[in-house]
Amino acid sequence: MTRSGRGDLLVAMEQMLAVNGIELCTETFGSPTDPPILLIGGKCASMDYWEDDFCAALAAGERYVIRYDHRDTGRSTTWPAGKPGYTWRDMVADVPGLLDALGLDRAHLFGISMGGAIAQCAAVLYPERVATVVLDQTTSAFEGVELPPIGEAMADFFAAAADRPMPDMDDHDALVSMLVEDQRAFIPRRFDEQRMRAVCEKVVKRTPDMRPTFENHDAAPEGERIEASLADIAAPTLVIHGTADPLMPVGHGEVLAREIPDSTLLTLEDVGHEPPPPYTWDTAIPAILAHTA
Repeated sequence: MTRSGRGDLLVAMEQMLAVNGIELCTETFGSPTDPPILLIGGKCASMDYWEDDFCAALAAGERYVIRYDHRDTGRSTTWPAGKPGYTWRDMVADVPGLLDALGLDRAHLFGISMGGAIAQCAAVLYPERVATVVLDQTTSAFEGVELPPIGEAMADFFAAAADRPMPDMDDHDALVSMLVEDQRAFIPRRFDEQRMRAVCEKVVKRTPDMRPTFENHDAAPEGERIEASLADIAAPTLVIHGTADPLMPVGHGEVLAREIPDSTLLTLEDVGHEPPPPYTWDTAIPAILAHTA
């Protein structure tokens, strides 16, 4: 536990919240009297990829930071592997559901990758609950825009990963090593193996069964279709995109910033498909705080 100069608790204990008939594991940083930022993770990602120090730095800037485990990740409710009992639309509905559970009228939404798509949909479906949006390493959640293709190296990685044998799900070290190597593919430059191994250790330790995490987000059906476009996002939007993202090249961020009416683009040199890494925090965190002021 650490405290800011104002005496506020920066790191809180995890709590299980009842949301839309399930339980979502949530952790907060900072004072609940500060403007809230809800961090929405990527596909198959628990809250652990939002690192403690990053959350604490935002909280030190007088923000109430909330991170959570998606369905089928971390300690949140899970379903049998390959049989998710929910849709993509349900994961979008978890955003206002979490705000209700925390007693919040609205929040700033900060989504990465799949979480960025969730943030876009929430901004369109629940505009009264969304103060601003931060879209990090993501792409359009809606049709009607032309986007750059996936990087060749990333395509090769997915092809190889489809044929590889999965490790024993009870072998902690093997699971951690696989996650680390997967992250290496998504972060082709300035990969910090020690830092990433610490993150992946926490992911595996906090997840009772990794099988649903690996399988269920891809298996979940879309649910009720969301008919919208990027132009329908009314909340002020900050787009953050790394120049070395092999999954969604920086052109995806450029499209978002061009098509969302009230938006700006911040590019981060050498950053891959990841939340802003520590060597960018001097730039990224002031920009996020300014955007959510």
